[in-house]
Amino acid sequence: MTQGGIYCVGPELNQNNKRKIGTNTKVMRLLAGFAAVFLMSVSTASSAVETRFMQGLGDTHYQRIDSEILGRHYHVFVMLPDGYKNTTGKEYPTIYLLDGGALFPLLSAYYRYLNFGQEIPDAIIVGISYGTDNFEDGNYRATDYTAKSSERDYWGGADEFQRFLSDELFPSIERNYRSRADRRVIFGHSIGGQFVLYTALTKPDLFWGHVASNPALHRNLPFFLQTYGKAEIASERSKLFVGSGSMDDPRFRIPTLEWIEHWSSNNDNAWQLKTMDLEGHTHMSAPPASFRQGMVWLFSKD
Repeated sequence: MTQGGIYCVGPELNQNNKRKIGTNTKVMRLLAGFAAVFLMSVSTASSAVETRFMQGLGDTHYQRIDSEILGRHYHVFVMLPDGYKNTTGKEYPTIYLLDGGALFPLLSAYYRYLNFGQEIPDAIIVGISYGTDNFEDGNYRATDYTAKSSERDYWGGADEFQRFLSDELFPSIERNYRSRADRRVIFGHSIGGQFVLYTALTKPDLFWGHVASNPALHRNLPFFLQTYGKAEIASERSKLFVGSGSMDDPRFRIPTLEWIEHWSSNNDNAWQLKTMDLEGHTHMSAPPASFRQGMVWLFSKD
């Protein structure tokens, strides 16, 4: 007899039933083995995504960087511009994307559209990814991208993340690719945007161009209303673009507007400042609009 589809062997079954059950058990085990092999092959095939067929990602390369400064690793994606292999001596501006696990596939493909339309020049795109959205699995953006806050004891690692960029990531990128050290650009959204402003204030020459999209300053705004550093290269100030969605969450929008008002009235900034209201954009819809407007403004003045 069966119980829930499973054979039950009891003392009342005769020898023939036992032989039948044994045969069925062997068949079931054999089929289960075939099924396992099949599922493994399907799983293997499904996990091997051929990004070369995603032409929007262009000529993309991957490397893992193990940071001695921070004691953890990052996944770094590098997209080279069209024609890179045919230009042996040319160096390119390089755009570094924070939250690269999400923003690299979105904005590198968008860059290719803008570049095809000649809105922005050829550039190398670098995405810096944690490989996960979860803190437990290694996403430390709330530490890496932020100044200290009395509300969050794990905020405040921006200075160390700057060191990772300047001492570990930049040398690796500029050693392996024809990247212009004098034309580094950083793009960050939300608390990634906070890091962009942090860097513009504290080390304004680390990047030539800065683009902050809907920066989240709601937990430590006073830090960002102070002056910390001056540009070391007096002949060419770096450039800073700040985009704020008109429909951004008020807890982000209001501090950003206060920041804009404060620095727009300051004539002694370490950078050239351009701000823009992104009409109709929410907190999460803004990155492509900030990217386009920011890059067009930066390179139109280059």
